[in-house]
Amino acid sequence: MKLTVRNLDNEGVGDIELDDDVFGLPIRRDILARVVNWQLAKRRAGTHKTKGISEIRGSTKKPYKQKGTGRARQGSLRSPQFRGGARIFGPVAGPHAFDLQKKVRRLGLKIALSAKQDEGKLVVIDTVHIDGPKTKALRARLAALGWDSVLIIDGSVVEENFARAARNLPRVDVLPQQGANVYDILRRDTLVLTREAVRHLEARLK
Repeated sequence: MKLTVRNLDNEGVGDIELDDDVFGLPIRRDILARVVNWQLAKRRAGTHKTKGISEIRGSTKKPYKQKGTGRARQGSLRSPQFRGGARIFGPVAGPHAFDLQKKVRRLGLKIALSAKQDEGKLVVIDTVHIDGPKTKALRARLAALGWDSVLIIDGSVVEENFARAARNLPRVDVLPQQGANVYDILRRDTLVLTREAVRHLEARLK
């Protein structure tokens, strides 16, 4: 498929042919959900924890005799039914990450790119070059383009002036092509790729 290449002044500067094997796949919400869940699970710190009965301070003495009191039998005041007792099957500290096949991760990235193209929210620009790291000037240019919530993916290295200018803009993310991922693509409304990013992504995913 062919797409018009624009610059940051919203002027057409040529065309680019996008590979249908990367940007033209049918949308699979189940694959996208699997990859996003895999990404978010890796981020979790896994530091939440509750105390088991062996970790509760207190006596190990039996509260009262087993029989003859008319009350329910009890073996420990550290049991969960008592105030200050343990929690049964509570969360345990540890990683939440799980494995996901490489082919599923690659497919998920291709489907995310295809979804943006299918929605008409994929934009290809020539370059992200700007003269200086001025956030105010970049905000004005992005507003003129109508890019309120946008992910911009450059080549192997993001131009320093552009990266510094975009750093303080909310809802504007800038990544090198090797950092392209399903979650960041889906969480922003518009996806912007440079020519170099398209070339790298097609070489990586074909």
